[in-house]
Amino acid sequence: MSLRLGDIAPNFKADTSIGKIDFHEYIDGGWAVLYSHPADYTPVCTTELGRTAQLKEEFDKRNVKVLALSVDSVSEHLGWIKDINETQNTSVEFPIIADESREVSELYDMIHPNASATATVRSVFVIGPDKKVKLTLTYPASTGRNFYEILRVIDSLQLTDEYSVATPADWKDGEDVIVVPAIKTEDIPAKFPKGFKEIKPYLRTTPQPNK
Repeated sequence: MSLRLGDIAPNFKADTSIGKIDFHEYIDGGWAVLYSHPADYTPVCTTELGRTAQLKEEFDKRNVKVLALSVDSVSEHLGWIKDINETQNTSVEFPIIADESREVSELYDMIHPNASATATVRSVFVIGPDKKVKLTLTYPASTGRNFYEILRVIDSLQLTDEYSVATPADWKDGEDVIVVPAIKTEDIPAKFPKGFKEIKPYLRTTPQPNK
């Protein structure tokens, strides 16, 4: 059965490019992005791991640990990392999980038989400090992932975890947000002192509260 939003992200122990890890221990107290690749030495994934490494400071300031995964070995990962660093002008420091047994792939339903009976599809999981799955995405092999979108989603998740707001379509950090319907209009001024706009009784916006 595939993981659903709100499920506890399954724990696992694995060999990685930086050594053995216990997943829950490794991400304890913070957010995590776990994403998979069909195999090492693939062109689109080479650019994706490079982009992730280039965005290290952005993930760090959001308290996010990134982990990649493929079904290849640690030695293959280490060789691939050299290629990634060379071709993408970066330094990959986050762990790449070696899931040769496909144990993690099965736990996270990363193998879709219609796509490949043996290789992982290109999945993304965003996991919160409570170890629960907050977001899932699955990309086709031919389309590189948009890591700015992943960062945008994390910004939204972290904001909406703390305040009684939601974020509208195409929202970016710093823009107005939506007051959730559970808050009565007459209660908004006390909770959101920056003011609000009532577009419809069910659609009220307010400046981002933590800016």
